[in-house]
Amino acid sequence: MMLQIPAFLSFEQVRQFNEALHAQSWEDGRQTAGHLAVGVKRNLQLAHDNPVATQLGDFILQALGKTPLFLSAALPLKVVPPMFNRYEGGGTYGDHVDSAIRSVPGTPHRVRTDISATLFLSDPDSYEGGELVVNDTYGEHAVKLAAGDMVLYPGTSLHHVRPVTKGTRLAAFFWVQSLVRDDTQRTILYEMDTAIQQLTREQPESSATLKLSGVYHNLLRQWSDT
Repeated sequence: MMLQIPAFLSFEQVRQFNEALHAQSWEDGRQTAGHLAVGVKRNLQLAHDNPVATQLGDFILQALGKTPLFLSAALPLKVVPPMFNRYEGGGTYGDHVDSAIRSVPGTPHRVRTDISATLFLSDPDSYEGGELVVNDTYGEHAVKLAAGDMVLYPGTSLHHVRPVTKGTRLAAFFWVQSLVRDDTQRTILYEMDTAIQQLTREQPESSATLKLSGVYHNLLRQWSDT
């Protein structure tokens, strides 16, 4: 399931992020690429121990916990601390699939990458190219969102970032290990949760709402890894 989370960051928060990020020293993004991806990756990233990256990443993590749409869709168990990348001057990232397991820098923890996330931080009119293109059984999906919007998509997906031919594309990216590793099951639970919320608003006294809620939680109990 691909899902857009609009206005994850406010206009003012995006402005503050951009001001902080543009003042940083960036390094070659190939330093964090796997042995196959290193040949198709051409972008810049902030070092994982960059203090500004850590501060902004912590802000994103706190905001995730307050975003009902993210919690409903991702059912997060673990989240890799967000990283930041920069594309400009033809920078691109060719077709690749994200590593199945990511280590959390500075810790012994490892995270299974069930869900990939990209948080767009640049105004889409300020750069040319830079679309995130995700491939699934229905074909290619090109994503270029407003600054502050986020997209979630299965970590199993083949995807790439088109060359940025003008301007600068800034983004945050991270991975989520879900309580439910199977994307189809997560989609069913998300759609059921959405329907339950709608019924709760429209028919708050309906006994069907309680029954559906019970089904939801029993499915989550059955499908959850923990």
